[in-house]
Amino acid sequence: MVPYHDHSAENVRQRLVERMAGESVALLSDAGTPLISDPGYKLVRDARAAGRRITTLPGPSAAIAALTLSGLPTDRFLFMGFLPSKAKARGDVLDEVAALRATLLFYESGPRLSESLSAMAAHLGDRDAAVSREISKTFEETACGTLSELSARYADAPPKGEIVVTVGPPGEAPPASAEDADAALLEALTRLSVSKAAGEVAKKLGLDRRTLYDRATELKG
Repeated sequence: MVPYHDHSAENVRQRLVERMAGESVALLSDAGTPLISDPGYKLVRDARAAGRRITTLPGPSAAIAALTLSGLPTDRFLFMGFLPSKAKARGDVLDEVAALRATLLFYESGPRLSESLSAMAAHLGDRDAAVSREISKTFEETACGTLSELSARYADAPPKGEIVVTVGPPGEAPPASAEDADAALLEALTRLSVSKAAGEVAKKLGLDRRTLYDRATELKG
């Protein structure tokens, strides 16, 4: 057994690649599947560059296992890995995917869990979610609830072990109000003709184009 992790010196990786010339070398992990948010990809990269033959023993990663345990939609999902530790960077990442209609998968540590769940609720909305930890081990647990409920649950009791947070997709957006339509039309009319403004807003808000055309004509007048 040779320890190999993110802080291993480069010569450790090089020695492993050299051993592959005459020996079979297996990359094992005690915390999830290798190569998923894992430094093992560097070993595979260097081994391929050296012409070594690489194969895999397929099996679910912690992210996929957590997805199946969550009870949340699995038809469309995005693996997000670990969020940045700084609040501004974390918020920026969450804002990028807030409108994506897909289940989101995050890896997280116990000490950061409650704060991250709170940030998710603030930037994504208080969606249904699940926190899975210690998957396939003795103390496996999956807790379900809204993001705010889960944040409160772990605020004073950070859990131990490997953690995956699964966040459901956003709900259906409420229909646009008359005020929303007027605001969008007034903005569009500063750039476009009545007809094109009505078409743009109809597509953006999912409203009837003819009705918007009549309203845009009123606003224009």
